[in-house]
Amino acid sequence: MSWTRRRVLLAGGALTGVSMAGLLADPARSRAAAREWAQGRVSAHEDAAARGRFIGFKNLHTDERLEVEYFRNGGYVPEAFSAIEGCLRDFRTGERHAIDAHLMDYLTDVARALGVDPSLSVISGYRSPRTNAALRERSSGVAQHSLHMDGRAIDVRLAGVDCARLAAHALDLRRGGVGYYRASDFVHLDAGAFRTWRG
Repeated sequence: MSWTRRRVLLAGGALTGVSMAGLLADPARSRAAAREWAQGRVSAHEDAAARGRFIGFKNLHTDERLEVEYFRNGGYVPEAFSAIEGCLRDFRTGERHAIDAHLMDYLTDVARALGVDPSLSVISGYRSPRTNAALRERSSGVAQHSLHMDGRAIDVRLAGVDCARLAAHALDLRRGGVGYYRASDFVHLDAGAFRTWRG
């Protein structure tokens, strides 16, 4: 995938003055590094200090794609989170919100547990209060104080992994909320307290 200026703007807003080589991972390097990490060939310490952490998203509503190194040299990359905010924005209103770094770690840890790249298709990322209220009027399954409104929840599918298997491995981590929606074929993951449900 080539990162044109237009694609970067679509993926996360203006990143003026930022070195794209340093922020947006080369896809082949990203996949290779993620694969080594997922297969346990690098330790957690090496991953944090040297390899960094990579994540990939495809927003199913906007068709935007993002592959980014969001953790590098022992710290989170602010410019990467700006791009993630853009990709996971409320597609209905265009509103953005800070995305919880622990949620990104949760997603990559689940992918690692499954031995696959952290390449996710996004059904729902951030939701504005207005969007959440509208969805709540149509469905009893939408929480009034949804963690989606805090940038701490996401509804996803993981490339190459059945959603039931994704949910099961997320449950094994006992780290946050896990909701499995079989009929709609997606998994809700959040950085809140550990709990589980089926939709």
